[in-house]
Amino acid sequence: MEDAPVVLPLASATAPVEAVSASSLPMPIVRLSRWFAMLQAFLVCGIPTQLIVAAVLVLFVGMQPFDSDGISLEFFATLSLLDTALVVLLIRAFLLLSGEETRDVFIGPRPAKGEILRGLALLPVVFLSVTGIMLGLRYLFPGLHNVAENQFASFLRSPLEAAIFIVVVVLAGGIREEVQRAFILHRFEQRLGGVYWGLGIFSIAFGALHINQGLDAAVAVGMLGLLWGVLYIKRRSAVMAMVNHATFDVAQILQLVIAKSLGA
Repeated sequence: MEDAPVVLPLASATAPVEAVSASSLPMPIVRLSRWFAMLQAFLVCGIPTQLIVAAVLVLFVGMQPFDSDGISLEFFATLSLLDTALVVLLIRAFLLLSGEETRDVFIGPRPAKGEILRGLALLPVVFLSVTGIMLGLRYLFPGLHNVAENQFASFLRSPLEAAIFIVVVVLAGGIREEVQRAFILHRFEQRLGGVYWGLGIFSIAFGALHINQGLDAAVAVGMLGLLWGVLYIKRRSAVMAMVNHATFDVAQILQLVIAKSLGA
């Protein structure tokens, strides 16, 4: 009887080939020049994106910015939330282009839970400090108190409107503004003259953008921005500032609700 021919398995005759997916390919890294860093900081600062979103809402959606009480809550909420999404997407894209990880820039090496607890613990100190600053400014410089009533009081006509407003200030205030601040400070540290230059410039701009709430409020908000920027620089994490900023804004809304319910 003849020996049966030996048949080798096919797998042993061919070397295994690993499939290469598109997601495993390295992202191209774009050189972060000074001008490109400056352009990125400008695009995410809030002004360009809000103007674009507002133009789309008014011209193409037909949304009315104002109602009988001033700026419409519907318009304000829609604008703020869409702008938040646009800013976050832009920042994510810019970090990908430069080969950076989002977690490294905004969360850093510290445990997020501890940063959250620190942000909450700092709230009473910040709230009392801002109250003291506002009262001091009104006593020493009464001319700075040039807005008699908070413009956002008209957003608190019902519990539903108050709830919507709270969601907006948490997402568009506590999260978006601290993401903007952290990213801009990060870019200043990399290419634009140093992180403390960025801190000074952005704190002044942050206060100026709130001037419609009164000159005294703009000064106090600018000082708050300075504090939150320092927290990011020292902690190398935006989590503590996000939590403190968001809870501070919510506390202010609750203060307005209580004052309005008491007829103050």
